[in-house]
Amino acid sequence: MPKPYGIYRYFIQLQLDSVNNAVIGYELLMKQYTDEGWRPPQSFAAIPAATIASVLVATTEKVRLKVGSVSVNLNRTQMLNEEINTALIKAQSLLRPVRLNVELTEEETDKDISIAQMLPMISQYDARGMEISLDDVGTGQNQVADVKPLLPYASEMKFALQNFSVGIDDPQLQKKLIFWRDIAAAHKLRFIVEGIEDAHDDAVLDQLDVTFRQGYFYGKPTLLKVKPDDPD
Repeated sequence: MPKPYGIYRYFIQLQLDSVNNAVIGYELLMKQYTDEGWRPPQSFAAIPAATIASVLVATTEKVRLKVGSVSVNLNRTQMLNEEINTALIKAQSLLRPVRLNVELTEEETDKDISIAQMLPMISQYDARGMEISLDDVGTGQNQVADVKPLLPYASEMKFALQNFSVGIDDPQLQKKLIFWRDIAAAHKLRFIVEGIEDAHDDAVLDQLDVTFRQGYFYGKPTLLKVKPDDPD
């Protein structure tokens, strides 16, 4: 049977409450099957809306997890797409009582999309018990001025260690992490640090009073098959 190059599937990675040693949710990470196996897409923005919609619904039909939430990444352009929004709402209905958490990513191509344009979709999400997560704070387009207008609508904030060239022992990185941790606390948002690779990273986060965590140290993303013949 020929390999199904070009198909997209979600991989799942757990999110941990380190205080209670409990899984609180899973992030759905989109990958594409290539001649080198499963790889992250070269451009998430280039994935057709119909593909995101169909794979998301097929995935959530398979997910019956006893966790608090399942997270999916979305940029502003994708949030404004009617087909994707219909799929998100259907996915939430399939997941209930598990909560669907939309991780809002920032891309340069989205800079002209205003909060006002997104509010109708955010209101739809809120009415259905869905939540908004601000992804990759402190890097790229997610600086304080960019994040501040979204804080009233968010429930979660994520800080990605893998986005920095220095390790967690770097004083400036720790200062930045603490800065965002405190913003999250001030606005009563969950604060998740991702990109935790080993026991040392884990121990430092204990010292920095970070409860919610995600990374290879706790578990690598695993393929959630939606068809029996999906490649491993």
